[in-house]
Amino acid sequence: MSSTTIERVETPRTVLVRMRMDDLPDMLRLLQDPRVAESLWPEIGVPTEQDVINGTAAKERHWERFGFGLWVQRDKETGEMVGRGGLQWTYVGGREEVEVAWAVVPERWGQGFGRELAEASIETAFGPLHLDEIVAFTLPRNRASRRVMEKTGFRYEKDIVHANLPHVLYRRRRGR
Repeated sequence: MSSTTIERVETPRTVLVRMRMDDLPDMLRLLQDPRVAESLWPEIGVPTEQDVINGTAAKERHWERFGFGLWVQRDKETGEMVGRGGLQWTYVGGREEVEVAWAVVPERWGQGFGRELAEASIETAFGPLHLDEIVAFTLPRNRASRRVMEKTGFRYEKDIVHANLPHVLYRRRRGR
């Protein structure tokens, strides 16, 4: 990872840039795709435009409050948005935790972009942010996300209920 700030991080194939309201068109395209919504919010389905606006604004406020947050992931060659993800505070498994999150546009699934985003997030968490541990979680049936977690050193911790649905919680500690 070569970076001068955590607001802009380069990975081998992508550039990760701090998410802002200017990214709303890309967030709408990503988050309103039914295939993405199914893995993120199966209980509500495809979010409305206002839901995405509110969520993007909340992600921007997270950056302002904590100095880190979610990035927009862009292909270095084309500039095209391929995903979004990064680090964010969340309440999961009965505790406040810093989560590594990612979502990739379906057209780029299976190409390693989620893993690239997760690896950059881990490096940022244990590097500049000096965190001791981070978590990731998903629906039990989301095999692709579970593979990303396992390939990037997260270890299964327990089954949990999140947003009234069963999830699996994975954890990674500094030095692993």
